[in-house]
Amino acid sequence: MNGKPTVRKARPILPSDFPQHSRERLGAVGPGSTLTRAPAATPLSGGTGIRLLRAGPSSQSCHCPETRPVAAASRSAMVMTPKPRRLEPRSPRGRDRSLMPRTLDGQITLEKTPSYFVTREAPGRIHGMSPDTKLIVVVRNPVTRAISDYAQTLSKTPGLPSFRALAFRHGLGPVDTAWSAVRIGLYAQHLTNWLRLFPLSRFLFVSGERLVSDPAGEVGRVQDFLGLKRVVTDKHFYFNATKGFPCLKKAQGGSRPRCLGKSKGRPHPRVPEAVVRRLRDFYRPFNRRFYQMTGQDFGWD
Repeated sequence: MNGKPTVRKARPILPSDFPQHSRERLGAVGPGSTLTRAPAATPLSGGTGIRLLRAGPSSQSCHCPETRPVAAASRSAMVMTPKPRRLEPRSPRGRDRSLMPRTLDGQITLEKTPSYFVTREAPGRIHGMSPDTKLIVVVRNPVTRAISDYAQTLSKTPGLPSFRALAFRHGLGPVDTAWSAVRIGLYAQHLTNWLRLFPLSRFLFVSGERLVSDPAGEVGRVQDFLGLKRVVTDKHFYFNATKGFPCLKKAQGGSRPRCLGKSKGRPHPRVPEAVVRRLRDFYRPFNRRFYQMTGQDFGWD
């Protein structure tokens, strides 16, 4: 005996297991694997809960390169969950927990929804379900993030007003913080909401820029934070010049490399340098406050 717990064969999670509004794409955690729920005899969420709070445009855009290689390499330790697209304000008591898969002690349940970081009710709901949850926050330069957000929206909504017209009131006035693409980048304000309930030690802040320039280093930090052995290293990545992002080399026996989806690497619209400068000036005090709060200098100024 190796001391590891044994369980009966798990069954695949089916869309019928969840209410209609939460039936989103059920993604696999690694090549050839399926998202599964253990039998009823297995304790519910006996392992560690992880929330990935990616400050991105929408939940649908979260391909999560910071955890995908970890999950793929640690399939016995990590369980991915389907998720609601948004927090339901009047959901029944206990529904949040009911959406989490059944896990064993020693397993990690990973749930990812970008909008949680900027949703005021999210910290209380998550803390109420599991106060020991660990939180991974992925951030990037808020100016670049806003332009990327706009590019994604523009791809789905041709004829959208210019970036400048949306970023500034009446196109010429003060920065319009009512526009979500701008507001999401106020990371210090959003983090303040979370720190009312969760201590800083429960957070890992991942740099979106370093995920591109040094994916193995950032993923290594994620593995350390989760208490996992560093099984993902430099040898698992290669740079895809077409996408402009690193990709995972195909796993042993896998059919093809794993790269980010087609929504990633989309060309950004040209934004006048004067507009970029104004946004940099606007975000600078918020960025510096965020550096102080996290103890990390992300180098955006």
